[in-house]
Amino acid sequence: MSTATTTASLTERYIQAALSGLPPQQRADIERELRTSIADAIDARVEAGSDETTAEREALTELGDPARLAAGYADRPLYLIGPAIYLDYKRLLTTLLCTVVPLTGAVVAVVRTIEGRTVFDTIGGAIGVAFVTALHIAFWVTLLFAILERTRGVRRTPTRHWTPDLLPEPTSHRAGLGELIGETVVGGIFLTGILLTPVLPFAKDADGRVINVLSPWLWDTGAVYAYVVLTAAGFVFGFVRYYVRWSPVLAIGGALINLAAAGVLIWVATDGTLLNPAFAQAQAWPSTVSKWVDVGLLIAAVLSVVVTLTQVVFGFVTKSWSTPDLGSMIRTTAAGIAGATRR
Repeated sequence: MSTATTTASLTERYIQAALSGLPPQQRADIERELRTSIADAIDARVEAGSDETTAEREALTELGDPARLAAGYADRPLYLIGPAIYLDYKRLLTTLLCTVVPLTGAVVAVVRTIEGRTVFDTIGGAIGVAFVTALHIAFWVTLLFAILERTRGVRRTPTRHWTPDLLPEPTSHRAGLGELIGETVVGGIFLTGILLTPVLPFAKDADGRVINVLSPWLWDTGAVYAYVVLTAAGFVFGFVRYYVRWSPVLAIGGALINLAAAGVLIWVATDGTLLNPAFAQAQAWPSTVSKWVDVGLLIAAVLSVVVTLTQVVFGFVTKSWSTPDLGSMIRTTAAGIAGATRR
């Protein structure tokens, strides 16, 4: 009895499973090739002493999953994003998530504040929109690169030719001395100014007493003291960044300090007011000035959140205190995408 007759069952099932995943125009040639390959493998095992049933099973096992075999014949990838464009995919996704998502949340926070929403409604809405934006970015960027992977043959050739000139500059695991000095000097002047506002004679009442520039609400609620303490803690952390190498615990701790300080500003801008109404009245300012000062304060706080989150993400990527160069990231990513789409 011939080998083809005795082994028809498993072999036919294997061939049928493999051909079902191939385009119709390829099936005839690949079927002939598969049958010949399987028959030769079985005959070789039979001649080596195996029985036909065992020989067939071993031959088919060696060929592997018919779906994977069919993908190889059809030159069809079994992965979503291939190695040739994965780095460009990662760069673009990281850049968009680090820039568009925080800015979207910031815009929503500002708009809701102008509308007079509560602080919880403002923050909750901003977080919700930022989360949905992140999901959309991840989905559409992944879909774009999956299409590129399957339609332009980019998986065979990297999107750009690598040379040593593309090596990044060495990054320090510590913060720069100039950055530390600048933050300390500017921050010290800023905090000193806040604490001295009750005695600075920018305006006086009818009795000659100094009118505080800042709202008494800040002092009564302790908001100004909380902000001063958190900002001072941020300065201390600046020295930590200079003298201590980057670590996940320190990075998260520093981020929490900055986010807490920004949270105080958001609280002031949404539930209270920064400018003393008596001071504005003494200066004959329009009533809208206080509102726009609070809006400006909110924008500054939200931008602080955006910068902090961006630095945390970049720190975990580079394992350093380096400040991300978003312009360079965007240019590099755009060049990679342009190279992929031209192929």
